[in-house]
Amino acid sequence: MSEGAPSGSGDAAAAGRTRELLHAPLLPTLLRLATPNVIGLFATTVVIGYDGYILGRLGADALAGVALVFPLSMLMLQMSNGGMGGAVASAVARALGGGRREEAHGLVPQALLIAVVLALVFMAIMLGFGRSIFAAMGGRGPALDTALAYSDVLFGGALTIWVPTLLSAIVRGTGNMLLPAMMLTVTAAIHLLLCPLLVFGWGPVPAMGVRGAAFSTLATSVIAGIVLAAHLVRGKGPIRLRASGWGLRPELLRTILRVGVPASLSPVLSNGAIAAATALIGSYGTAALAGYGVAARLEYIMVPIAFGFGTALTTLVATNMGAGQRERALRAAWTGSGVVALITGGIGTVAAIRPALWMNHFSADPAVLAFGTDYLHIVGASYGLFGLGLALFFASQGAGRMLWPLAGSVARVVVVAGGGWVAVRYFHAPATSFFVVIAAGFAVYAAMIGGAIGLGRWAQR
Repeated sequence: MSEGAPSGSGDAAAAGRTRELLHAPLLPTLLRLATPNVIGLFATTVVIGYDGYILGRLGADALAGVALVFPLSMLMLQMSNGGMGGAVASAVARALGGGRREEAHGLVPQALLIAVVLALVFMAIMLGFGRSIFAAMGGRGPALDTALAYSDVLFGGALTIWVPTLLSAIVRGTGNMLLPAMMLTVTAAIHLLLCPLLVFGWGPVPAMGVRGAAFSTLATSVIAGIVLAAHLVRGKGPIRLRASGWGLRPELLRTILRVGVPASLSPVLSNGAIAAATALIGSYGTAALAGYGVAARLEYIMVPIAFGFGTALTTLVATNMGAGQRERALRAAWTGSGVVALITGGIGTVAAIRPALWMNHFSADPAVLAFGTDYLHIVGASYGLFGLGLALFFASQGAGRMLWPLAGSVARVVVVAGGGWVAVRYFHAPATSFFVVIAAGFAVYAAMIGGAIGLGRWAQR
């Protein structure tokens, strides 16, 4: 049997998925791949908003404290999902697209090794230096205590997030978007019940406050990991989780890291921009920090929408690049990113016109609402560009071309952190001026990635 030949019904189905990725009409293929992701990640958007609602019942200090943790927790999720996870899915898809099935098998233990190492890095940094980090971001008093309570639980269980996430990426790389999406939906439903139970307590279950929300997140991630691992052990697709072959293979590790390192640096920089914004806005007071935290939470809903289409783009682009079909890969990138820009732009426009539709769900404090409303009036109009840049980021992962997405992330940090410092610290400008700077950062990010792809950078090594 040849290396890429199917050996059973599961492999035959996977071979059929690969043929579709290489030859079927692009838009229907993209929509078929993205639909389960979008449904699953819609559940994730519900969780993001729901957590804000639940924690908002604990008061402004709880909202402010979690706002301090949010950029760093999302950094870990984006690195595991969109950074290293996207690199793993891309490497698997390129190997399968090129008929290199044994290479795809060999990528599995390398991916899990990366998951363990990076989980330990996050755990060590946040448990060792969390207080200093949050204080530098403007955390004080009860808000700082809340941030530490939430952070210590979440990052203490980092391994239970990283391993299931990279297992999901392996499955997506085979073209199977349905199972990871089902896991997102099912675990989100469990979280909706478990989170308030642990936060507020009921019967014999004690009230844990913000710690309860973090424990719920870890528990649902473990459930997803068990199901995904069982799927890979049973060998229902072209890749099986084997008992052998767990040695270090530097050439395969480099295949992942060549894309994964710059891809992971990009969310580091993006969340660095958010952390810088959080620190600068903290100078306007606790109400401003809480209002910004609620309003900016909508941006994290943009990320799952882009991720839903973006993971499909990563696999679609990677499979075609692996098969030598660069022009089809480019068409897929522009088609998918255009769809994402329309969706995120539509949401942003509604938020800019009617910010109360979002803000009123999280707080009744007039000062908190005022800051959040001003933010959405200005920044919401740029969400289409934010979505465009994110989608092109995922497409670039599939192509294995991450230089310009990384450059775009650097430029965004420079605009937000540098421009924000000048506006806030030097000119003592009102918060609305800083919000304009944040919107400009989204525009620069999208322009640099889109411009590089349009100028043919995917054709260059």
